[in-house]
Amino acid sequence: MTALRAAGRHRRAIEAVAELLAKLRLESIFVGNVARAAWLGSEIASGSVDVIALMGPQQKEQVAMMASNRGFRVEREEIEASEELDLVPLNYVDAEGDVRVHVLVASNALYSHMVRGGRESQLGERVLRVAAPEDLALMLAVAEDAESLHDREMLIRLPEFNRHAYNSRLASIGLGGMVVPE
Repeated sequence: MTALRAAGRHRRAIEAVAELLAKLRLESIFVGNVARAAWLGSEIASGSVDVIALMGPQQKEQVAMMASNRGFRVEREEIEASEELDLVPLNYVDAEGDVRVHVLVASNALYSHMVRGGRESQLGERVLRVAAPEDLALMLAVAEDAESLHDREMLIRLPEFNRHAYNSRLASIGLGGMVVPE
């Protein structure tokens, strides 16, 4: 199990998101900065908190409603604007400043597979699930910015990284040209 480090408001935001999704009994994984920190050892001190959750369209409203009752700011216009994106945009409100939160609905087989393949990570006493290194590398591979590509290369070098599984996922979604030597 990997250990996570997060500063102040980001730590509180991650814990609040984990608690919210647990109360709703939604399977989920943290991706983005949280998963990067879990696998690459950085501290989460900036950026958004991104999560992929298994849920149906009707549960999106539940997430937004319950979040608004648990210290998150929910902007109705943002929820409506993100309807086609299968995304629930939230803001964790904190005295040190807000933290942007994106809850992505696992609306396809690839995201569902990622959620089910999540790995445990620990933030203090709380156990969280983060994207497997192969799934995080897949997300970073399509990002195309220099930092993401660098982090993808770092993930590929981890001893627990499964190159075969990574290459199979790339091929299954039509990105066979991005496979890495095994």
